[in-house]
Amino acid sequence: MTTRFSHRFRALVAGYAAAVILTVCIAPARAQTVVVMVNGEPITDFDIEQRTKLDVLSNHKQPVRQDVINDLIDDKLKTKEAKQFGVDPSASDIDQAYASMSSRMRITPDQLTKSLETQGIRPDTLKARIKTDMVWTSLVRGRYKERLQVGERDVEAAVKAEGGGDEQQKSDAFEYRMQPVVLVVPHGSAQSAIEARQKEAETLRAKVQTCDEANAYFKSLPNAAIQEPVIKTSADIPEVLRKLLDDTPIGHLTPPEVTKQGIQMVALCARKPTTIDTPKKKEMREKIYTKKYETTSKTYLQEIRGKAMIEYR
Repeated sequence: MTTRFSHRFRALVAGYAAAVILTVCIAPARAQTVVVMVNGEPITDFDIEQRTKLDVLSNHKQPVRQDVINDLIDDKLKTKEAKQFGVDPSASDIDQAYASMSSRMRITPDQLTKSLETQGIRPDTLKARIKTDMVWTSLVRGRYKERLQVGERDVEAAVKAEGGGDEQQKSDAFEYRMQPVVLVVPHGSAQSAIEARQKEAETLRAKVQTCDEANAYFKSLPNAAIQEPVIKTSADIPEVLRKLLDDTPIGHLTPPEVTKQGIQMVALCARKPTTIDTPKKKEMREKIYTKKYETTSKTYLQEIRGKAMIEYR
């Protein structure tokens, strides 16, 4: 397990529940000692061992055994509660989430499995954690939708509390109308072919002065494509792209970028101030929502724990 893999894995596992939130036996069969019974379901010493190894991989530190046991108890309670309300993803749903995680780490599911195995971790251990995150997030959001709503007044107040006045908000908020364009470069092409298409992109960038011209050029060029117009606000766009769009004159193309598809640019058709949203307001809205979710989730879990039958052996 490389340090690079470990860091990527830690980042993905740590953020999995807030974004979204989703049996290869690598050791000989052996007797398992039951440590805790949760509503009639066992947690064994092997479950604790597996979860401990996963936590070490995720957090780079040895967890306290009782904390691991508490997490496993919570997982049992969460999945059972979710199932009672019809939230029960299939094995294929979990496999798909597992594959998505590996894709974000830029490895295949098989490679993720092998990497886990080198640490003595079964894939099902990670899949069980993914499932818990998926069902619990869905359940809490579904049952407490109204409680989790974030009012615009709360957002405005939070922005002002951090020094974001109205003028600053207006200057930061734009609505962009744009059309992504691409000069296709087949996979595996020589560097010379890529460079030739880059030069072609720069030539087109110098010619194009309106989105109508961009459509005319890119629809007639071989191995080129232009998408339908899309509208995004400042809050929807990464900071790097916002900077490029703000530096690009209306009707012109952003600097060419090499992507998997080829040489990509964006035709900026319009840019106008908007009060719909700003990056700061979006940040504050997400912070308020996260706080509401965490408080609601904690209270809900405490209620379930209070009704559960938890028996230590």
